[in-house]
Amino acid sequence: MSPTRSTRALRAVDAPQSTLSAAAGELIDADPLFVRERTAASELPDPAPLVSNLARSVVEVISGVRDIEQLSRWVTDDVYRHLLIRTQHAARARQARRRPTRRPNFVELSVRIQATTENIVDAVVVLDFGARVRAVTVRLEGLDRRWRASAIHVL
Repeated sequence: MSPTRSTRALRAVDAPQSTLSAAAGELIDADPLFVRERTAASELPDPAPLVSNLARSVVEVISGVRDIEQLSRWVTDDVYRHLLIRTQHAARARQARRRPTRRPNFVELSVRIQATTENIVDAVVVLDFGARVRAVTVRLEGLDRRWRASAIHVL
């Protein structure tokens, strides 16, 4: 008796995550259609508006007033997962302290951008929240003819 199609699908779902991701990675790497294409910074638009908007958006996501899905197009999968975890921790902390979700009030003090390699740009955005000043660091990579954030940190 051979396994039916639904049984095979069930076995794939029950398989350990590392096995599935390794298998998926092999398939994606083997297929040239899914390989990310690096794009030189000279072929891309000015990153300053994107860096400024990403910094503002990340602060709003962490504070709970913006949905993280709105950033998915502009960040890599690793950044998305990291931001999702940080957002969940911030939501739990607000709930434990019984504080409502409020839109952060801040002023952008400065944006500094430096090209490190042909397709990578590092940036720092300094935000003034009144009682405190924070820096948001962003690393943009030129992938598939657009900028994507491969690292974002709120300091």
